[in-house]
Amino acid sequence: MKTRSKTDWKRIDAMSDDDIDTSDIPELDDAWFADAELRIPEHTKTVLINIDEDVLKWFEEQGPGYQFKMNAALKIYADAHR
Repeated sequence: MKTRSKTDWKRIDAMSDDDIDTSDIPELDDAWFADAELRIPEHTKTVLINIDEDVLKWFEEQGPGYQFKMNAALKIYADAHR
């Protein structure tokens, strides 16, 4: 059984990035990124999608594994909007 969210989503959607209190979030420094691992799920499906050229170019410029990084970005977006 689903429960209703008590979050005021209209207020959240109306907020700008500057309105969000991030004072309790530590900065991610180079050491954090050096230890970070990209986790790729084992089960993927090959698909054909249209992507803006500038978006594709940016991901390709990130080097080998750019398709995995695109998938990770899409997964983060999807998880945030579920």
